[in-house]
Amino acid sequence: MKEFKQFLLRGNVVDLAVGVVVGAAFGSIVTALVTDFLTPFIAAIAKVPDFSGLSFTLNGSQFKYGHFINAIISFVFIAGAVFFFVVKPMNMLISKSRKGPPADPTTKKCKECLSEIPLEAKRCAYCTQIVG
Repeated sequence: MKEFKQFLLRGNVVDLAVGVVVGAAFGSIVTALVTDFLTPFIAAIAKVPDFSGLSFTLNGSQFKYGHFINAIISFVFIAGAVFFFVVKPMNMLISKSRKGPPADPTTKKCKECLSEIPLEAKRCAYCTQIVG
């Protein structure tokens, strides 16, 4: 029982649980955005409020391609909403949080054995090759 308690209280299990809960909540927000705002906008342009009624029959089988069109539109809008409202802002925040250019390297690779050696080294410590 002690090991099970340690497993549950590890940080990554709790982080995963929080991520799933927040992801589900965010998913409902994005779905509402697409369903309530973006899909009606497309419907206003296309003059068809819902594509799910579109279908055709072939040899007695009904193909509901309108439902598929709705699913494609929803997917594109959800992907766009996630990209523009989550990914782009997070990328901007990350780029702003970086301070200045990256630090200058302190090592180089030996051309003979490809080991990492200090920049000032005149001979490789691993293969004793003279480096310049």
